Amino acid sequence: MKINLVLFAASAALLLASACSPQMNTLSGTEKKAGWQLLFDGKTTGGWHTYGQAAVRGWAVENGELIALGQAGHEGTANDIVTERTFENFELVLEWKMSPGGNSGVFFNVVEDPAKYPAVYATGPEYQLVDDIGFPEKLEDWQKSAANYGMHAPARAVLKPVGQFNLTRMVVNKGHVEHWLNGVKVVAYQLWTPEWEALVRKGKWKDFPGYGRARSGRIALQDHGNQIWFRNIKIREL
Repeated sequence: MKINLVLFAASAALLLASACSPQMNTLSGTEKKAGWQLLFDGKTTGGWHTYGQAAVRGWAVENGELIALGQAGHEGTANDIVTERTFENFELVLEWKMSPGGNSGVFFNVVEDPAKYPAVYATGPEYQLVDDIGFPEKLEDWQKSAANYGMHAPARAVLKPVGQFNLTRMVVNKGHVEHWLNGVKVVAYQLWTPEWEALVRKGKWKDFPGYGRARSGRIALQDHGNQIWFRNIKIREL
């Protein structure tokens, strides 16, 4: 698949510039014309709900930041939140900072069917967010920040120290996926290819038949039992 690299490079530059702006959770006139939309208004949890629930629980909005309070573990009672809307081909950007030793993730193509799939990770591929340095257990490369969790390790370590905001960018377009972190592309892969299928069969997701199968779905933010802060969550459909 051919991707307009010039368009994406210009978009990345625009987003890096907007991330440095003191106007949080807003869209510039240029961004609006380019088709960007906010997924977080900086004031409420509107547009989100906890997976399998009618409303949001375990999250707060303070100082223009969407915060996972870390009140639940990631099994069974997790407070992972998903978008009200579903998306197929898109560019997503957000800023995040992690608590010491923390762990979280951004998921896409999540199928919300709690009776069939108990958690967002059962269907949605994950852009990993974690404290690479202070995590209390040894991390494999495919577990580090910006990895396609359980599948593809990041090519470079460009994570900022705990307490500082990182800029994440994801591109999902007709099965082609890119992970960017702080302006650097660190992961790229194609869904549903023989290589991808082989990784699924031999890896962490071999016992999850719904993993990565949906062509569209919800975007999710994970509460893994640790505090994490998000802001400037924006999306542009392709």
